[in-house]
Amino acid sequence: MMQRTARFLFCFSLLTSCLLGSPLMAADKEPAKADKPTIVTFGDSTTATRGPLVVYSMLLQKDLPAAGVPVKVVNSGIGGHTTHQAVGRFKKDVLQHDPDLVVIQYGINDSAVDVWRDPPATQSRVSVKQYAANLRNMIKQLKEKQVAVILMTPNSLRWIPRLKKLYGKPPYDPEDVQGFNVLLKSYAAAVRKIAKEENVPLVDVYAAFENYDKQANQAADDLLLDGMHPNTQGQRMVADLLLPHIKAALTKQDR
Repeated sequence: MMQRTARFLFCFSLLTSCLLGSPLMAADKEPAKADKPTIVTFGDSTTATRGPLVVYSMLLQKDLPAAGVPVKVVNSGIGGHTTHQAVGRFKKDVLQHDPDLVVIQYGINDSAVDVWRDPPATQSRVSVKQYAANLRNMIKQLKEKQVAVILMTPNSLRWIPRLKKLYGKPPYDPEDVQGFNVLLKSYAAAVRKIAKEENVPLVDVYAAFENYDKQANQAADDLLLDGMHPNTQGQRMVADLLLPHIKAALTKQDR
């Protein structure tokens, strides 16, 4: 009698597992991807959150759903970082979010020559050659996972007294309005070249800031908080430049 009861319980348990799915079988299944596409914004302090400033990733999180494009935006910007540190944290701060789209913007810290040090630095923190290699490295990883990518050039810079005190030595020229961009412009050019060769969308923030500066009664200083970081108006400009590219990239993925 006990044997028949045991067999009955075993068969009933097996039938229930087949009909309802056992906990083990459910655990073996890969989790379903979130309904909302995930966008990771990856960069330095021009991307990172900055006190009460509403940065472009926050604007994307608000504007895209309002335009009928529900998304989750993850801001993985960290102030002071170069592409060297970016490559080192790429898996943890980008890939682990399982993104559908990644926006990458670096360059200001990479190009910096720390002439304020004692003794003064004579080379950029990251050479333009290594900078380009680091960007290509990250793009390659994203393409392998079929993740869309948008590259952004760094924004251009302007002198303020504090920056002149820190960086007002060769190779920089504190007497020239463009003297703080003397190296940065070559890093922006590298991003343009990579975007073309890798066939990825480009948002040319550097050019947008410079074009704004050329208009009557306007100056690039109007877009900057402290000579380096975009202010509210500058962040709004960056978001507006990104929005059509993001919509196009997500639409392309849905096909």
